[in-house]
Amino acid sequence: MAIARRGDEAAFAELVRRRQAWVRGLLRRLSGDAPLADELAQETFLHAWQHLGKLRESGAFGAWLRRIAVNLWLQHARRHRIPLNAIEESPGALNAPSPGGMSNAAVRIDLQTALEKLRPPERLCMVLAYAEGMSHAEIAEATRLPLGTVKSHVARATAKLRGWLG
Repeated sequence: MAIARRGDEAAFAELVRRRQAWVRGLLRRLSGDAPLADELAQETFLHAWQHLGKLRESGAFGAWLRRIAVNLWLQHARRHRIPLNAIEESPGALNAPSPGGMSNAAVRIDLQTALEKLRPPERLCMVLAYAEGMSHAEIAEATRLPLGTVKSHVARATAKLRGWLG
């Protein structure tokens, strides 16, 4: 990390290699769109490379990188007028059968499919809370959504996923 901060491209390439699957996975869960997620991941690492010198603590790299990725997703959502603080229900709920007896891979695929059916604000809050381990307060700060809205999105998304996945 320290070597990369001094401008060593090979050291930064190693950081990218180690973190790219995680960043792409996060953005895929947020966007529900693999090509968009890959594009945003590329932008995330480009931004990180351009601003790496501003990072003071090497140990904070993962959280800093996550913040860049989430901010880029939020910018995309705003540009494309994806409402992130809307409360209304989404039309067409998914009625998936219970995953009883399914392999772990099948359950993960069902979970990804169900996440993609959530409205973008619910998916954003759900992914940050459960996949990234952020507190509701941290999500509110990162997304600039009111704390109560974050809590509502997480609760609503949790209920929907439980219903859809049995």
